[in-house]
Amino acid sequence: MATSFMSSKSLLFVIIFLEPFNALASATSRNETESYTLLRWKASLDNKSQSLLSSWAVDSSQYCSRWVGIACDEGGSIFNLSLPHLGLKGNLQSLNLSSLTSLLWLDLRNNSFYGSLPSQIGDLAKLTFLDLSHNSLSGNIPSEIGLLKSLGVISLARNHFGGSIPQEIGRLSNRLAGSIPQAVGNLSKLTNLVLSFNNFSGNIPYEVGNLTSLSQLYLHENDLTGPIPISLGNLQNLSRLILLNTRLNGSITEEVGMMRSLNMLDFARNRLTGPIPVAIGNLSSNLEWLYLYGNDLSGSIPSEIGLLQSLFTLQLQVNELTGVIPTSIGNLTNLVSLFLQKNRISGSIPASIGNLLSTLRALSLSGNKLSGPVPPTFNNLTHLVRLQLYDNHLQGQLPEDLCVSGSLSRFTAFNNNLLGQIPLSLRNCTSLTRVRLQGNQLTGNITEAFGIYPDLDYIELSDNNFFGELSPRWAQCRNLTSLKISNNNISGEIPVELGQAPQLQEIDLSGNRLSGEIPEELGSLTSLLHLLLNENKLSGKIPMEIGMLSNLRHLNLASNNLSGPIPEQIGGCFKLLKLNLSKNRIGESIPSTLSNINALEHLDLSHNLLVGEIPRPLGNLQSLELLNLSHNKLSGSIPSSIDDWRSLTLVDISDNLLEGPLPDRKAFQDAPFDAYKNNKGLCGNAAGLIPCVQITSNDSKQRSSNTLVILIALPILGTLVLLFIIVGSFCLLRRRKSCNGKAVSREEQLEAIFTVQGYDSDIMYQGIIEATEDFNPSYLIGSGGYGDVYKAVLPTGRVVAVKKLHRSEDDNKSINLKAFHSEIQALSNIRHRNIVKLHGCCSTARHSFLVYEFVEKGNLRMILSDEEKALVLDWEKRIHVVKGLANALSYMHHECTPPIVHRDISSNNVLLDSDFEAHVSDFGTARLLKPDSSNWTSIAGTFGYIAPGMLFISVSTS
Repeated sequence: MATSFMSSKSLLFVIIFLEPFNALASATSRNETESYTLLRWKASLDNKSQSLLSSWAVDSSQYCSRWVGIACDEGGSIFNLSLPHLGLKGNLQSLNLSSLTSLLWLDLRNNSFYGSLPSQIGDLAKLTFLDLSHNSLSGNIPSEIGLLKSLGVISLARNHFGGSIPQEIGRLSNRLAGSIPQAVGNLSKLTNLVLSFNNFSGNIPYEVGNLTSLSQLYLHENDLTGPIPISLGNLQNLSRLILLNTRLNGSITEEVGMMRSLNMLDFARNRLTGPIPVAIGNLSSNLEWLYLYGNDLSGSIPSEIGLLQSLFTLQLQVNELTGVIPTSIGNLTNLVSLFLQKNRISGSIPASIGNLLSTLRALSLSGNKLSGPVPPTFNNLTHLVRLQLYDNHLQGQLPEDLCVSGSLSRFTAFNNNLLGQIPLSLRNCTSLTRVRLQGNQLTGNITEAFGIYPDLDYIELSDNNFFGELSPRWAQCRNLTSLKISNNNISGEIPVELGQAPQLQEIDLSGNRLSGEIPEELGSLTSLLHLLLNENKLSGKIPMEIGMLSNLRHLNLASNNLSGPIPEQIGGCFKLLKLNLSKNRIGESIPSTLSNINALEHLDLSHNLLVGEIPRPLGNLQSLELLNLSHNKLSGSIPSSIDDWRSLTLVDISDNLLEGPLPDRKAFQDAPFDAYKNNKGLCGNAAGLIPCVQITSNDSKQRSSNTLVILIALPILGTLVLLFIIVGSFCLLRRRKSCNGKAVSREEQLEAIFTVQGYDSDIMYQGIIEATEDFNPSYLIGSGGYGDVYKAVLPTGRVVAVKKLHRSEDDNKSINLKAFHSEIQALSNIRHRNIVKLHGCCSTARHSFLVYEFVEKGNLRMILSDEEKALVLDWEKRIHVVKGLANALSYMHHECTPPIVHRDISSNNVLLDSDFEAHVSDFGTARLLKPDSSNWTSIAGTFGYIAPGMLFISVSTS
């Protein structure tokens, strides 16, 4: 018994003595597991990432102090893993999170991690901070995230996560399924939930309203649908609620007024309907930012809005709001910006807005139905920087002191019924950068009405009643890009000093009473895009210096008293799209240099004194859509080269001395008789014309003889051509030439070299390589399924877009080359103003690319997704874009032989130029339709934008 007692006592001593060593061994084992886990994960990353983590060495026993991004607790366990902004690349599946159970802080933001978020995330029970934002992670958020009851912050923004937001984030109770716990934990400590800029869909879970500690909730820029859950009213601690640009619908419920701690409320750019709830006024103590713009909200603005006296910005623009602006808005004495534009608000502007005298910087009331005068109390708004009143029914005079403090920068009040003279304060307002007052009834002597504005970029005063002469002081506005003063009563001469305004891109002085000659000094304005001087009393010759305007897109000198010839130098305006010299007294012949303007779409030389024949080189104008040569003295026959005008839709050659056959083009054949009447002897099958004389029998015999000669000579000629091709191909391979004619390596000599009609000599292989620094990503402007698009400025100064074919694996290489060849085949034979122009192409073993015209504003999707750009693209411009797109499709389907089906008309493939003209691009999936065939192989294109006919594929065995 005593022995047994002593044995037990000894055993207890041993246990007590060895316990610390066991704990130490356990901790050491655990620490070794953690370091091994991180080393295994490091090995799975790409080489660059591994070099960035070079401090993570296998032989480093002091990883807690020497490894970058690692922090340990007193026991040597890793509690902090922070590797933000390093550019690491790999996935998280290789990171065994189950081995890092002591983690409190996990920060991997702003890297290049991809793949899904592993469900092991639920094993990090102690985690308080999780930030994986700004990566490329995808898939669903695992429901196990609901087990992280200690979490205070979750940030997964700017990834590619999809699916629904898991309900487990806010579910209140725990449940067991057998012996396996389900992830239904309540994240009661969560203060920040940031899921913005992903692809989440479905409804916002009702359970989010159970996160009572939540301070900031960011769900914007997703594909969420359904209503705003009323449970959000439970979030009494919520300070920021951002639901911008999802697809939420339904009304804003009164429960929003229960979130008394809100500092920022952003429901902008959704599909919300109904009125603004009166309960919004309950947020008076803290709310500083209120964004409800871009919805379908209706009804009037509640007067309770005036209770939000902490408000800095109020943005209700682009809705369906009606009624009047409540006078209570004048109580918002901290307001910095007030945007109510593009609604249906009526009545007068309340004078109480003048109470916002010390804070208001931006005020936009444009695009409504406001009437009455601009209140004199606007003189109190001495800090105003931006004032937009356009597209209303405002009357009366402008307040005298609008810019008395010299802060006003942007002032737009066009399309109203404003009267009187320009206030003196505007004349001295040197802070102005943009002024638009067109479409009013403003008057006064324009010579003295405006001053010198060093920062002015844009001014339009068209369609008013200004008189007097243009001041040479406009040239002292050194940043001025647009000067538009059309349709007024301005007289005198065009100041020669305008040639000293280096930034000018637009001059529109049309519809006035200007006299004298066009100053040759305007030829110095090398940035000029639009020069509109039509409908004046200008005289003299067209200055030859006009030909120096190499960037000019639109030149209109119609309806003046100009004389002399059309200067040959005008061919130097090779980017010109529209040229109108009609209704003058211009004489002599049409210069053949006009054929240099390959981009020309509209040519109107009617109602002049032109003589001679239509120059044969004009057949090069394959982009021409409108031609008016009527009411001149042109003679001879219409040159056959005009048969190449495939884009031509409207033509008028009436009242000349033309003779011979009418061209066999649709535009000529479909034109009314008035378009070719009163000529000397035109003939053809068109209505009102006599048929052309048939070939006589002698002519027939001669033709038979010629046919015999051709039948004999043709085989011989064909043999010679075939021999020439074989020899040329052999020489081509021997010389190992690239697209620029220089020697290339053995690997670059195997693929074909392609060129198409219109390939300019200055667009060469070496020029493209140098201009893009061998396709450096800094020149990248877009990406598609088959290639990347780069911007290239050639040594000549010409700007082009270069689509470089993706280098692909062998399995997909033929598909990409097929798309490459499809695009060449589709674009090489079509010319239309609304279809992107192909300049050339090249294919070597190293590079395959297509060279296009550069379309300035990029694709439609980019513009519509940018709020500021989308506002500029108003309904009139959008209708114009749709018309251009319809014209392009009609041309491809009905004018091309064989017809072309694009198969991928999406906003990504519609480009807009500086005039918001649409250009269809990306013909990599296009099909040429053979009228006698129904063979189809596969569907191609972006799902949702595929041509409807392609969804019913008929596979023929013929």
